[in-house]
Amino acid sequence: MSTVIVAGGAGYIGSHAIRELQKGGFDPVVLDNLVYGHRTIVEDVLGVPLVIGQVGDKQLLEKLLSGEHPSTRGKDIKGIMHFAAYAYVGESVINPAKYYKNNLAETIMLLEALLEDAKKKNSQPIPVVFSSTCAIYGMPLETDIPIVESTFQNPINPYGRSKLMIEKILIDYHNAYKLPVSILRYFNAAGADIKGDIGENHDPETHLIPLVLQALFNKEGFIKVNGIDYPTFDGTCIRDYVHVSDLAKAHVLALNKILNDKSLSIYNLGIGKGYSIMEVINVAKKVTGKEIKIIKSKRRPGDPPVLISSPEKAKKELLWKPEFLDLESILRTAWNWYLFKEKTKSKKHINVP
Repeated sequence: MSTVIVAGGAGYIGSHAIRELQKGGFDPVVLDNLVYGHRTIVEDVLGVPLVIGQVGDKQLLEKLLSGEHPSTRGKDIKGIMHFAAYAYVGESVINPAKYYKNNLAETIMLLEALLEDAKKKNSQPIPVVFSSTCAIYGMPLETDIPIVESTFQNPINPYGRSKLMIEKILIDYHNAYKLPVSILRYFNAAGADIKGDIGENHDPETHLIPLVLQALFNKEGFIKVNGIDYPTFDGTCIRDYVHVSDLAKAHVLALNKILNDKSLSIYNLGIGKGYSIMEVINVAKKVTGKEIKIIKSKRRPGDPPVLISSPEKAKKELLWKPEFLDLESILRTAWNWYLFKEKTKSKKHINVP
């Protein structure tokens, strides 16, 4: 069985990718520093080996890639999925050094380890599937919607810039060292696994859908809408929400592609349809059968009015077929996960001596 190292696999999207890798016949091994990741998801729910460490720890990487580490001993490592990153946009503006050190410098060390491993084995470097973001597009013009892969890239915050810099490095490494690479630019990841046992669980939570569900779950809950005067049909921002399991499937498809053709490829991942913040709130109310208090606030600096992808390239080249094509189906999985999480939390609380 082919082994894939999943860097950042204890996080939201990484954990769903593990499940899809398992379905695809791969043997995942997770490398995660657990700053934001969840150990129990990896070990107890998904049942895969967890190596705690930095993605840029060259000595640790050397052991993993050579098979000297217990988690990879006797295993045939075929690729790396790289999800490990800090991803809080606001924090990146306040503390850019943290983002360039972790996202950029750590990735460079990872790539150096891959090149050294390839040199020792006298082989081509193992393929990398990289988790990128639509934040690299910055503030696209209205004429740029829907966004294609060639749309002008001008990120407006250090988080987006760190991701774009890594993309450029990966392209250079492909051209110079024949590193097989697939770069996946996510739009708004949402939802949870259909089983309801893994899902979105950030701390702190900043994403709209879990915040709305949290507010709906609590009787006194409320949601703050930042900006009601955008040039959209209801004055609120419009985003392209793509189900996390569909994202994960695209990663496995992208890995299989570069395993076969050793190529460089870049794909936008979204459903090609946008929903406004107010639409998200209204659909969430429908799914949960609950009401919510809405507090209208000023715009946040740097929020584009509309971000909608064109996923046609991924559909054509990867034969990617997203299954969750409407907001309600995405939100139902997210709500199932939220209820499961709260139920589990209550049980743990009851059992505390």
